[in-house]
Amino acid sequence: MKNIITLFLFFFSLFSFSQTIGITPFASGLASPVDITHAGDSRLFIVQQGGAIKVVNSNGSVNATNFLTLTTATIATGGERGLLGLAFHPNYSTNGYFYVNYTRAGDGDTVIARYSVSSGNANVADPASSVIILTVDQPFSNHNGGTIKFGPDGYLYVGMGDGGSGGDPENRAQNITDNLGKMLRLDVDAATPYIPADNPYVGIAGNDEIWALGLRNPWKFSFDSSNGDLWIADVGQNNIEEINRVSSTGSNLNYGWKCYEGNAVHATCTAPTTYTFPLAQYTHSGTGGCSVTGGYVYNGSLYPNFTGKYFFADYCLNRIGTVDAAGTIVYSATFAGSNNFTSFGVDINKELYVCSGSTVYRVIDTSLATNDFSTNGISLYPNPAGSEVFIRNSSETSLTKFNVYDLSGKKVIEETLAASEINSINTGSLQAGLYLVTVEDATGAKFSSKLTIK
Repeated sequence: MKNIITLFLFFFSLFSFSQTIGITPFASGLASPVDITHAGDSRLFIVQQGGAIKVVNSNGSVNATNFLTLTTATIATGGERGLLGLAFHPNYSTNGYFYVNYTRAGDGDTVIARYSVSSGNANVADPASSVIILTVDQPFSNHNGGTIKFGPDGYLYVGMGDGGSGGDPENRAQNITDNLGKMLRLDVDAATPYIPADNPYVGIAGNDEIWALGLRNPWKFSFDSSNGDLWIADVGQNNIEEINRVSSTGSNLNYGWKCYEGNAVHATCTAPTTYTFPLAQYTHSGTGGCSVTGGYVYNGSLYPNFTGKYFFADYCLNRIGTVDAAGTIVYSATFAGSNNFTSFGVDINKELYVCSGSTVYRVIDTSLATNDFSTNGISLYPNPAGSEVFIRNSSETSLTKFNVYDLSGKKVIEETLAASEINSINTGSLQAGLYLVTVEDATGAKFSSKLTIK
C-alpha cells in the first residue's frame, strides 16, 4: 500500500500546480508508434512506422502476432516516411474494411490503401486484400502528413503536407491543382475515383479530392466526437505551431500556408482570399517547442475535469497541453524522463492515450476527478475500506451503476445498483491502494469519488 500511495502523491505533487494531467504506462515493447486507434471494440491498434500494426488488448498486453505487416517491398521508411496512418471503416464490424496511409517503396509516393480483416481471425488482417484507393506524388521525403480519419459524414479525410523542403518552394499548398498541402476528402464506398459529389472543386477548376487547402504539414487531426468539429494541428515552419478548429461542414477553407505561418505573414501573397486563422498558436522561442502533435477533444467519462478540452503535445516538449473553446492554452508540468510524443488516440470509451518511444500511456487526471458524492446526496463508507464498501443514496436520484477504476484507468469492478437506499459492494478482490469510484443515475449523469483500500 505504501508504494502505491507514495506513487500517487508523487504524481499529484508534480502536476497539481498546473493542470492535473498525468501519464501512466499502458502498453510497452512497441517500436516507433505513430498512431493509435480502435475498431469499435476494447482493443487498441498501434501503427508502427516501420510497417507493423500491433493489437493491444484491454489489459495492456500486446499480441505477439501483428495485425498487419507491410515490408520494405511495399513501404519506404525512415525520417518522416513509413506506415503513418490507420482508419477503420464506420461499418468495419460488418464489412471488415480498414484503410492505411503509407509511403510507397521505390518512388516515395503517398498511398491510401484498403485492406480486409481475415475471415477466420479478428486479430489478423488479410495481407493479400490490398486495394489502392489513392496515390499522391511526393517530391520530397518530408512533410508527408500521415493521418487518415473518417468524418461524421462517413467520408475518409486525408491530411497531406506540402511535400516541400525549405518552406514549400513550389507553392503547392495554395495550388488547387496539386493535392499537397491539403485536406482531402474521399467517398470510399463509391466507385473509383472515390470523389464525394459535394467536394468544392468537383466540376470546376481544381482537384476533385480537395476539401481544404493552405496546410503545411497536418501531421495529426481529429473530429470532436461530441459535435463533429474538425481539429487540425498544423506543424509550423520556423517559429509558430498552430491548432485549428472548424465545423466539419466547413468546405474549401484556406488555412493560409505559406502566406501565413499561424496568424503571422510568412510570404507575400497577392491573390485576394479569405483565410481561416488558428484558434490557438504558440511560438518556438516562447515555449521551446518545434513540432505540434495534435490530439483529441476529451469526451470520456472518467475525468470530468478534462471534458471539452482539446489535448495536444509537441515533439520537443516533455509535457501535454490543452486548448479550451476560447483558444487558451494551458500546459501540464514537465514529465519525468524524455518523452517525444508522436500521437494521441482514444479507445471505445473515449478515454485518451498518447505514445512515445516504445510505450503507449494512458492520459489521466492525477487528482482523480472530484469528490462530488457528498454534494449530490451520495456517501461512500467506510473509506478507507477493506473487503466491503457501502453506497448510501439519500437523494431522490435513482442510481443504477457502480464502477471502480484503478490509477491506470482500468475498470476493476462493475456492479448494477439495486433500487434501495444502501447498496453493499464486495471489494475483497482489490489490492491496497487508491481508486476512482463512479456511480451513474438513470439519466446517465455520473458522480465520482476517491476510494482507498487498506
